[in-house]
Amino acid sequence: GWLFWTVVVRGRRSGGSKRQVILFILCVFVCQSASETLRYSLAEEMERDSFVANIANDLGVAPSQLAARKARVVSDGNEQLFRLNQNTGVLTVKESLDREEICPQSDTCTLFFKIFFENPLQLIRGEVEIRDVNDNFPVFPEKKMVLEVLETTPPGSRFPLESAQDKDVGSNGLQNYSLGSNPHFSLALGTGKDGVKHAELVLERQLDREEQQELNLLLTATDGGSPPRTGTAQIRIVVLDANDNIPLFSREVYEVRLAENSPLGQLVVRVTAADPDEGSYGKVRYAFTQTSERARQLFELNPATGEIRVAGNLDFEEAENHKMVVRATDGGGMSAHCKVQVEVLDRNDNAPEIALTSLSASIPEDAPPRTVVALFSVRDRDSGDNGRTECTIDGDLPFSLTPTFDNYYELRTNAALDRERTAEYNITITATDWGTTRLSSRETIFVQISDVNDNAPEFTQEVYTMLVTENNSPVLRIGSVNATDADAGKNARISFALLRQEDKEQPDVSVNSENGDVYILRPLDYEEVRVFEVAVHAADGGSPPLSAQAVLRVVVRDENDNTPVVLHPLPDGNAAAGELVPRWAPAGYLVAKVVAVDADAGQNAWLSYELAKATEPGLFRVGLHSGEVRTARAVAERDAPRQRLVVLVRDRGQPPRSATATLGISLVHGFSDAHLRVSEEAPAPEPDGALTLYLIASLACVSALFLATAVAVVVVKVRRARRSEAEPLPTFPKAATESDAGSLPRSYVYDVCFAAGTVNSEFRFLRPLFPCFPAGLPPGPGEQRSSVCSQEAANLGEEGD
Repeated sequence: GWLFWTVVVRGRRSGGSKRQVILFILCVFVCQSASETLRYSLAEEMERDSFVANIANDLGVAPSQLAARKARVVSDGNEQLFRLNQNTGVLTVKESLDREEICPQSDTCTLFFKIFFENPLQLIRGEVEIRDVNDNFPVFPEKKMVLEVLETTPPGSRFPLESAQDKDVGSNGLQNYSLGSNPHFSLALGTGKDGVKHAELVLERQLDREEQQELNLLLTATDGGSPPRTGTAQIRIVVLDANDNIPLFSREVYEVRLAENSPLGQLVVRVTAADPDEGSYGKVRYAFTQTSERARQLFELNPATGEIRVAGNLDFEEAENHKMVVRATDGGGMSAHCKVQVEVLDRNDNAPEIALTSLSASIPEDAPPRTVVALFSVRDRDSGDNGRTECTIDGDLPFSLTPTFDNYYELRTNAALDRERTAEYNITITATDWGTTRLSSRETIFVQISDVNDNAPEFTQEVYTMLVTENNSPVLRIGSVNATDADAGKNARISFALLRQEDKEQPDVSVNSENGDVYILRPLDYEEVRVFEVAVHAADGGSPPLSAQAVLRVVVRDENDNTPVVLHPLPDGNAAAGELVPRWAPAGYLVAKVVAVDADAGQNAWLSYELAKATEPGLFRVGLHSGEVRTARAVAERDAPRQRLVVLVRDRGQPPRSATATLGISLVHGFSDAHLRVSEEAPAPEPDGALTLYLIASLACVSALFLATAVAVVVVKVRRARRSEAEPLPTFPKAATESDAGSLPRSYVYDVCFAAGTVNSEFRFLRPLFPCFPAGLPPGPGEQRSSVCSQEAANLGEEGD
């Protein structure tokens, strides 16, 4: 009581712990009830689903707790006779019960059952006494009985009669006999040691055969029911002539011990009775009397020899003893009686029976050791050591058996389980008795291990490399990523996703969340991006989900989608003001160099040069791979002073792409003449003042170019050093006006040229000293490009190659 109020007070203080208080009260009442046996009684022949008891009220348990704890009733034996309603707690019978069928050999009939609670595990014993109802009539084995009585039989002689059989017991059983009125016989009642009532005819007045040869009497058996039931038999009394000797048995009681399952026809005992009379009066015949119907089925009596043999299957478990009364009658109608008692000896002829009471359909793989998996009972109908049993589990399994009470066993886990290693178990339980010849039986229990999300997905590769050709179609599948999960069900259902990084743009790739297919969302350009990497995330469907990551590396393959771009000479340049070639130039003289680039890669960017058109086809040639334009022979006087060349630049892609460059070449006798010719075409410069101004400007330009060149060299080296570390992707110009690179340097070298063989022998500039502009940049207003700069740029480009 103190513990009860302590729990109540603590529950109220904790605020809302009513459930704990209720469960505690429930456990107290259940524990108290578990120590007692529930006893009920029920009349036989009640209708189906008749009320037996209210288990919930008797146990002090709310009906809702019966359903919550999965209460159910389990009857002893294989047949379940009762039904428990979990909602109301009412115990009812499943079928109409016949006491005579259930307990044919017993005066009291008690059925045992157990109330089983699963959560927590608890068993409560119960018993129901089946009360007898007067539903059977007394029945005589023979409807007509014949007694032969000598006329000399003295009064007071007794003649045992066949007893009536009543399947009811107690007050409903056989209680009395009555005999119809007659002047010669009366009825005497007696009760044997076994409590069975029997009747005997008592001769009240001596018979006279000459007066009456036979008499017919009516014997009535009455039970004690309300109202009583009766049974009748006709007794025919045949009066015989005098026979002064009656048969005499050698023993009054024959006791025999016989093993069960004895073969049919085996001799049990031979009873003998002697009669000293002669003739038919001395001939004795034997018959059963006052013997149950079951004993008559199990044993047969030879009426002539008195041999009793086995006629049926003797079963120790059905009856341990059989009693019979043998009557010996001579030819004169006189008879004597003896008793035969057969004790049936038990043999180990029943294997143990395994009855499964409760079984968990599946248990989680993370269930702790000692988890109850199943509850079962073992019964052996034999006795002694023949009925003593033991249980074992076949094989080396992570389970063990724990005996509880009343031959009940619990199947428990004794080690950690792993569904990925073993998903299900077929547990074979062997029950063996302790008989001399040991018998056993087996029961296989199927236990399935339910999955727990204890395995993360695993990618088949750490890095997935996939190729895609540039200019692909949108939403193009390029491959798939794959991951496996050792779990099952939703715990193994994997979904894929790309991990987005906050500091990066959304990638141009997506992953199908169900099958891991990888798609490119838009066309890619090899010249913009050649390779990129994203992280792929794989998560299972468990709770909480487990995940893994892999790297998806997409490599873009080049396609020949860029035409070669000519950097020098400029496509929009003035071909007329092209290169100068002296007429004394020998064969192989470098005239110019065509410089071109291709934004593609590999063989798509391998360029070749060829002369497509020329004013004088045999005068010039072009280097196939260098793009150098040289004289194919020495310049002759007959060659036209102005030459126009068209150079075709072609890559090696499939299909190839090409571009053309146009060169204007002037054949001159000397650079001074060329200068004079140019001077005539140009406006006349001012004398000394303008020349001085040009000299100053030229010096300033040369100094500035020198400084710019030095700075450019430093910058280029720094960029190359960084580029070697980070390996950035190169970019290519899409037009000549966008290019600031190629085979020409950003700053050009200027040489001071002296006109050889001139009459003035003076040093002059080829042109006014203007700075050479980088390829791709047009000159400023009023500025002209120097052909010498172009020549020197070509030379420098050749040296760079």
